[in-house]
Amino acid sequence: MEEKQREGFRPGKNKIDIKSMDDQLQKHLDRVSIIEMKKKEQDNYRVRERVGAMEIQEIQEWEIDPEKLVINEPFARGTFASVHRGLYNGQPIAVKVLDWGEEGERTKALQRDFQREVSAWYKLEHVNITKCIGATTAITSKIKLQSNNTELSSNSACVITEYLSGGTLKSYLIKYRERKLPIKDVLQLALDLARGLSYLHSKNIVHRDVKTENLLLDKNRMVKIADFGVARLQASNLSEMTGSTGTLGYMAPEVLESKPYDKKCDVYSFGICLWEICCCQMPYPNYSFSDLTSAVVYKNLRPQIPKSCPSSLAKVMKRCWDAEPSKRPEMDEVVTMLEAIDKSKHPHGCFCFSMPETK
Repeated sequence: MEEKQREGFRPGKNKIDIKSMDDQLQKHLDRVSIIEMKKKEQDNYRVRERVGAMEIQEIQEWEIDPEKLVINEPFARGTFASVHRGLYNGQPIAVKVLDWGEEGERTKALQRDFQREVSAWYKLEHVNITKCIGATTAITSKIKLQSNNTELSSNSACVITEYLSGGTLKSYLIKYRERKLPIKDVLQLALDLARGLSYLHSKNIVHRDVKTENLLLDKNRMVKIADFGVARLQASNLSEMTGSTGTLGYMAPEVLESKPYDKKCDVYSFGICLWEICCCQMPYPNYSFSDLTSAVVYKNLRPQIPKSCPSSLAKVMKRCWDAEPSKRPEMDEVVTMLEAIDKSKHPHGCFCFSMPETK
């Protein structure tokens, strides 16, 4: 028995490899250390995320430095916003200040919408789109009105854009209410707007409030689309795109009825703007809100086109404001239609000096 045991025990056969065990133990400890480190990082990230949601906002690419912003007195006011001239980093700019009111769920929703819309606008690069320089939701005492040193509300936001000296297209057209614009100017203004909208739609953006008041002119009277306060990416599910968003007189029937809509609502608004550019008049001046809504939706009311308007231009208007969205052209087709109009046939203008009342 002892002999067999001695035979079974041979040098090296049952020898314990301490070094190998040490290596395995170290590998195990390393794995545990890595796992614990990752868990700690995840826990720290969750803490930072919770704190960030309450106190620290993620810095967006469009975020401006409030200390470099100077805001002057407003030159235009609305219900929830005012527009100012100002300076950013020493450069002349326009500043739109939005006041969201008291803190609450509604304010948080507005802030989310604001960030989404600014993010989309900031990336746009087109000659007929007003350039968004940046924005901020972090309005603090650092930003004051220069003239009277008044601090802005802590629940405000600023959007800063290039400053355009030509004012709004609406104001420009009012100056020509009596004598009207020559056809070449009508076509140029219309083409500027059409090209800007075509670009927006190519980026899957619906403006939703196309009107002459939201169109600005630069020093060379080039039209630039502005005010993206209600613009949004077109939803893949059109049932999400509902609600009476826009301005009465320019709103498509489907929008007035709060039905699902898409970018064709902008095409409708373009048709109304084209009429306004041609006639230098406001559409539907003698209608109340309820009467106009009913007439547009149920009686197919549209602005009256003067007989002196070229048939090619009248055709564009009628196609754009068709009651059926699917029958309206795409904006790139509108551009092609306008480019094809021969302005040499109407060298001295084409519109009567007294417009008939809209029916």
